[in-house]
Amino acid sequence: MTAHVMRAFCLALLIVGAALTTAADQPGRALLAKKLAEFKGAERGQIIPVTDEAAVRAFPAHSFYVLRFRQYPIAQMPPGTLSANNLFVVKPDGSVEHLADAAALESFFRATLAPISTEGEARDAAMAWLRLTEEFHQDGFFEFLVPRDPIRVAATGTRGRQVTGKAEVNPQGGNTGEIVATLSFDQAGRLVNVSETANIKKGIRPICQATKLLDPDPVVRGMAEQAILVMGKAAKEYLTEQRMKASPELQQAIDRIWQRILQSASSPPRTSSLCEGDPRCRRRHPQELKMNKQAQNAALQSTRFAQQPT
Repeated sequence: MTAHVMRAFCLALLIVGAALTTAADQPGRALLAKKLAEFKGAERGQIIPVTDEAAVRAFPAHSFYVLRFRQYPIAQMPPGTLSANNLFVVKPDGSVEHLADAAALESFFRATLAPISTEGEARDAAMAWLRLTEEFHQDGFFEFLVPRDPIRVAATGTRGRQVTGKAEVNPQGGNTGEIVATLSFDQAGRLVNVSETANIKKGIRPICQATKLLDPDPVVRGMAEQAILVMGKAAKEYLTEQRMKASPELQQAIDRIWQRILQSASSPPRTSSLCEGDPRCRRRHPQELKMNKQAQNAALQSTRFAQQPT
């Protein structure tokens, strides 16, 4: 099996495991896998389908995907002409285009977006733009919110429309900022111009904080704990990865900090353990999981016994 075929196979496996599961999307995934096989090393990235409803309404025959290379705690070098975060569109004719930046995205919008005739279509176009352009600023730790109501649609002096909206950064983990975009349409409803401004600041990112949770210096230890708590649930993948190669003592420290994150979260995830539901943990620490399960069962039995009437 050639390296080219092997890369295509690996990419196909990644895409099959992505979030979209409709049968209609399968051809798009196969076409994307074929395209990404042209980039040696692309299989190291993470495939993320874009499932935004406004983008689907604006481009019903197109499928959008992101190929992301991890930047923290150790950056993965993207291959060739790819960047850390890459936007791809699968078109109805079977071609796949790499939208490398906002200029390429604007060219795609101007060539592909159907003429608008209603304010609702104008809002969908703006929301689709904001959802897609945020990927040029994403590093895996931002959460962008695009509320529909604040999107403003106004008539222009040339009987066209101008629609303005913004994607707000969810202020968690020290992240702040917003992306503001204005789309201008002519009298016939055709997109003629897009202007965008972005003012985004990164918060805390994983570096080596998990490895410092047992540092003998209480100041260093406290700084590491605080940084992880500020990152919150966004640090889950980082903590899980660090836990895989940690000593038993450090594993326990990582578990404790994760429990503190869950206790402070307004909407905790379904699982309360970093390892629960993660096959990597089962492969690496099967005995530990068995012991944890036994301990949980023992605690449950003890609780039931304590609740029995005397």
